[in-house]
Formats: sequence, structure tokens, C-alpha cells
Amino acid sequence: MKKTLLILPLVLLASALALSACGGGSSSGGSGEEGAIEEAIEEGATSQNASKCTEFQTQKFNEQSTGTSGVQANKVCEEEVESGSSEPESVSISGISESGETATAEVGIEGSGLGGQTVEVELVKEEEAWKLNQFTGFAKFDAASLASSLEESLEEEGAAEPKVIKCLGEGLAEFSQEEAEEVTFEHNLESIEKLTEGCK
Repeated sequence: MKKTLLILPLVLLASALALSACGGGSSSGGSGEEGAIEEAIEEGATSQNASKCTEFQTQKFNEQSTGTSGVQANKVCEEEVESGSSEPESVSISGISESGETATAEVGIEGSGLGGQTVEVELVKEEEAWKLNQFTGFAKFDAASLASSLEESLEEEGAAEPKVIKCLGEGLAEFSQEEAEEVTFEHNLESIEKLTEGCK
């Protein structure tokens, strides 16, 4: 069993399995700045065009989402869009707060690796266009749902034996919101590595 195959789905949950995957829809309908913010989030979630990686997402967002840096982050983002893997069934946008050149919003996700979760996102205005800049955390967190999504992802990839996948799912279901945020958004893999070692 390769440890990287067990860790990768969690590391990429924030993007490959959520907003930077194509597919889904949103509850758009705002006007003015709010409408532009909703559009940026919706395009980040639904566009099947790799150009969204620079048109609607900042370099910082791509780096956080892919766990890579520089030009490589944009390349990985584009590859994920083109592969169309792990599409969310739908996204809903709420709690938009805009202040000058920055804004925040809550994005609820159904389907994909982050199904059942609501994430907080930050956007920035670059050259009069709103772009996703970073995930700041979970607004609503459901460890059991996250664990179930991971198990399904690992089973589809054939990444490990069923008993190991079940062990990982049970362990993840015990994660606190803080632990899940460290893994998903900060790429701190210490807790996942301990869990993986214990499930071998």
C-alpha cells in the first residue's frame, strides 16, 4: 500500500474535490458587487474551461488547492479541470461580506469529497475582477460525512484493502474541525500520517 495514495485525497479535498472541480450549480442572483462575487465563485465551481485557473482563481488559491507552488500550481489546476474528476453535484453560496478589495462567502457543497460540508472562502479584487483567493476553513463541518467521502474515493481508486480503508474512515470520523482544517487547507499531514501508520 502506498501511503501517498491514502494522503492525496485529503490533501486535495479543498480543490480537486470541491470548488476547482467542474460541475454543479449555485444559488446566484445577487446584483452589483455581490453578484460579481457570486459569479466568481460559481465560475470557479462550474466552469469546464481551464482558463478559470487564472481568470477566477488567484495564484495563492491554486497553490493552496493543489499543494504545489509557482507555475506548477496553475498546471495542476488546469489538469484537474480537464480531467473533470470528482465533480460536486451542486454548490450554494451564502453569507457574502464585501469590504473594499476583499470579500468572504460560505459555500455549501453537495457531492464530491467535500459533500455535506460548508467551506469559507476569501476573494480578492484584481484588476476590477473578483477571484477566489483562499479557503479559510469550514463554516459547517461534518466529520462523519467527510470520512464517508474519503472511503468512497479510496475505494474507487483501489488505493488500499477494504479493511484499511474502513480503518482510515473510522479514524477520520474522529477528527476535530481544527484537525481537518489543518490537513485540508494547511497541508499539515501529521495527523493523517499517524492515522495511516495505525491502519497498516
